Amino acid sequence: MKNRRTARMRRKRGGRFKWFIVLVLFVAGAYWAVSELLPSWEHADPDWKGKFDKPIFVAGEVMDLPALDSGEGLKLPFSMIQSEIDPNVRYEEETKSVILTTQRKLVLMKTDDMNGKINNKPVQLLFAPVEKEGNLYLPAYLLKELYGIEVHEDTASGTVLVYRAGETIRKAQVHSTSRRKDSTVALRQGDSIHTPILAEMKPGEQLRILDETDNWYYVQLNNGYAGYVKKKNVALEEQIVVPPIEEQAVPPAKQKWQSKAVNLTWEAVYNVAPKPSSIGEMPGVNVVSPTWFSLVDGKGNVQSKADHAYVKWAHGRGMQVWGLFSNSFEPEITSESLSTFERRITTILQMLHYAKLYDLDGINIDYENVYTKDGANLTQFMRELWPLAQEQGLVVSIDVTPKSNSEMWSAFLDRRALAKVTDYLIVMAYDEHWAASPVAGSVASLPWVRSSMTRIINEDDVPPSKLILGIPLYMRVWTETVEEGATKVKSKAIGMKKAQEIIKEKSLKPEFSEETGQNYVEYRENGVLQRIWLEDKDSLARRVELAKSLQLGGIATWNRSFASSDAWDVLSKIAE
Repeated sequence: MKNRRTARMRRKRGGRFKWFIVLVLFVAGAYWAVSELLPSWEHADPDWKGKFDKPIFVAGEVMDLPALDSGEGLKLPFSMIQSEIDPNVRYEEETKSVILTTQRKLVLMKTDDMNGKINNKPVQLLFAPVEKEGNLYLPAYLLKELYGIEVHEDTASGTVLVYRAGETIRKAQVHSTSRRKDSTVALRQGDSIHTPILAEMKPGEQLRILDETDNWYYVQLNNGYAGYVKKKNVALEEQIVVPPIEEQAVPPAKQKWQSKAVNLTWEAVYNVAPKPSSIGEMPGVNVVSPTWFSLVDGKGNVQSKADHAYVKWAHGRGMQVWGLFSNSFEPEITSESLSTFERRITTILQMLHYAKLYDLDGINIDYENVYTKDGANLTQFMRELWPLAQEQGLVVSIDVTPKSNSEMWSAFLDRRALAKVTDYLIVMAYDEHWAASPVAGSVASLPWVRSSMTRIINEDDVPPSKLILGIPLYMRVWTETVEEGATKVKSKAIGMKKAQEIIKEKSLKPEFSEETGQNYVEYRENGVLQRIWLEDKDSLARRVELAKSLQLGGIATWNRSFASSDAWDVLSKIAE
């Protein structure tokens, strides 16, 4: 009896356990069905909701600050323009000045001032820049004109959508597969039906496609809400491209260089300009750049040594004249003159005045011995000069050194940025071994020159056609002595004619140096070793071939007075 009773109890417990297992499996299955097959009905708001009255969106991302006002008076935050549209917009706190630059325009505005300037001409603004809670806001209407942006303001929500020039807008509308008239389509936080719903979209509602995955579009509505919607619920419409900024017309003074190599020589003018009758013929040279203009003080004033007779002589021989303007290689006055818009524009307007007065075809900027901290201001100076020089039809070039860690001679130059606001960068590819170099060597060995040019092309993305190779027409005679077991060197610069005289006088036979790609001589004078790495027709020919092989914009030589009579024929090969 006891055994049968025990067996019945075991069977009851076994039956209850089986039902328990069935129940557990049923609940688990139901939970799986709910969690995996049924969509989430949870609703959520975007993180930015309620933070701003007029949120701004660029490429689907909400900005840190809202817009101000509306309609024609809409204003956008300066910080947003700087981060999303133009990183080079400037605000100078001391004078409350806003400076905007494009290829064609230089715009000056001041906070709470309806008077502005465009290309230095007074204009009456419709709306002025304003400050609110420590943030600067700029009038949207002017930003549209300058940068070609499109701004869509949603009147119902206050949301502002900003599109950049050239941006593609993929338009679409909500499409419901349901037959119910009141049906809606969910806009979700993620590309899954189990993520919260951000908005219930009505059929026909407009949206823009920002991205897509396998079965989902990432979209944004006019009210700024951005999320995921299934592809089957989207009807694609036309794709629109915001008009890009128009390419500027090439001024007549520049047109000749589009299919022609520059062959420039600098004319060093120390006191007065040389008499044209003393210069002689320079076959192949199509640009002369006399060193006529220099910075004289921290206020930005310019000194001139220009000469009408020289310009008339050059034009009469079919050469353009690009007047050189230098900072006098004075770092202190350079720093002061670049520090504010008022000082920079003083320099710019004086140079443009001289360019018009002397009928110049271009301006060559030569800033050297500059503090690294002033590099950004020099680039800004060029940005401000560029549109005004364009308007006047001038060719603009700036002299740059090969890249190095030298603070005062190289590190201050932003070659990538400068190439965007000039016609040419002229690379002064010389002084590999400078006057006070601790060791003797070539002024510009060919491998070093090649490396200097290719580094700028490759590291700074400067188009080769915008680069002009600077070639030295001088070299150094190195004197080497041994003092207390150490070699001491000193040098003096000589031109090509003087070098040829030394070779003839001392009956020297130049030997080609594979290491430097140029001829070399050495001799003793009063028992002291003299060494010269020669600049001659052979070295010039190799530099011309280098410029052609790299497809550069041309060559420039420093300076005319150092050249031998046969130099010009060799240099003219740049045009072949």
